Amino acid sequence: MEHFLFKRNLIALVLVKVAKWMNLVMPVIVLFYKSNGMSMQEIFTLQAVYSATLMFLEIPTGYFADFAGRRNSILAGSFLGFTGYLVYSFSSGFYEFVVAETILGLGMSLVSGADSAMLYDSLLASGKQESYTRYEGRITSSGNFAEALAGIAGGLLALLSLRTPFYFQAGIAFLAIPAALALREPPVHGRIEKPGYRDIIRVVRMVAGGDRKLFWNTVFSAVTGTSTLAMAWFAQPWLINTGLSVSVFGLVWALLNLTVGLAAICAWKIELFAGVRKTVLLFTGMLLISWFLLSFTSGLEGIIILVAFYLGRGIATPTLRNYINIITASGIRATVLSVRNFMIRGLFVLLGPLFGRLTDVYGLSFALQAAGLIFTLLCGISLFFFLKYRTYEV
Repeated sequence: MEHFLFKRNLIALVLVKVAKWMNLVMPVIVLFYKSNGMSMQEIFTLQAVYSATLMFLEIPTGYFADFAGRRNSILAGSFLGFTGYLVYSFSSGFYEFVVAETILGLGMSLVSGADSAMLYDSLLASGKQESYTRYEGRITSSGNFAEALAGIAGGLLALLSLRTPFYFQAGIAFLAIPAALALREPPVHGRIEKPGYRDIIRVVRMVAGGDRKLFWNTVFSAVTGTSTLAMAWFAQPWLINTGLSVSVFGLVWALLNLTVGLAAICAWKIELFAGVRKTVLLFTGMLLISWFLLSFTSGLEGIIILVAFYLGRGIATPTLRNYINIITASGIRATVLSVRNFMIRGLFVLLGPLFGRLTDVYGLSFALQAAGLIFTLLCGISLFFFLKYRTYEV
């Protein structure tokens, strides 16, 4: 029975991931914003609004998923994701985009954390929790493969108009709703019986200092996640500078997401072969070095650097989530994962507008170098303690 529940939930989670990540608008989103008269500072500020929404809601919605059920949380998030893109489809100004991004942020906060927690507990119920990295990699890669396909389709749809991908995106986002309805709750050990804000504070305190391993594990994971999020918003301005056509944007975006997907599938094998420390040092080095190399490159050879960065991202994502799951109790797993996402969005709220300002005033190359220096400092400190306290094991 537990094996059937795991298989059912795995298929449903893959479908939710595909509906969330088959993002037709992302390959041309910067061009779309610029066609609506926005500067790079406004673009980064808009994304900071989205990140701020996630930041303030991540922990409460993660807690909501722990006591009200991960299925209910994912279902509500899927409905809001559809609504957000519907609003986007008929918006044309900065403040209208803010409304759409706020709805999307709320929807994403309800899904993020709850999906990984549901996967881990489904595996736990069937005695397969040691395979989490493998299955998380498969789900992550399914999203990346979907986004790769969307890169090609989105680029072609944008030839009709830069708004056309948004119409189709709303339809794709709707597909997450029936997939969420198909989910079934796995048994959760230590489920919260009497919800309240004191429980949220207790979990946050535990992550923030009560548990040294969990703290540095979460901080390193969050800094790494912020680095990959920031690069996603630097990649398109860099491609614009190369003079590529809109249709080629989609192909490049597809290549990058295929790279992430393939790396995510192989992440568990890489860790099995190299061990934890070498794996972590490998993807950290790939991410950090790419920032500086890309800042000195203006030709198409820079695409190779972006591919290297996305390889590192693909290895890092399922691996770091697994390390958090290993040392986290089942009943608070979604909340802890949401604390990690809170940190990612909080860092981006602080750094995103700065990166946009540096790009507008000093140029893209300078902004990439500044970002590289900041992430090298933050990753260096957090990685030292991540390894020192062996935060990846109980």
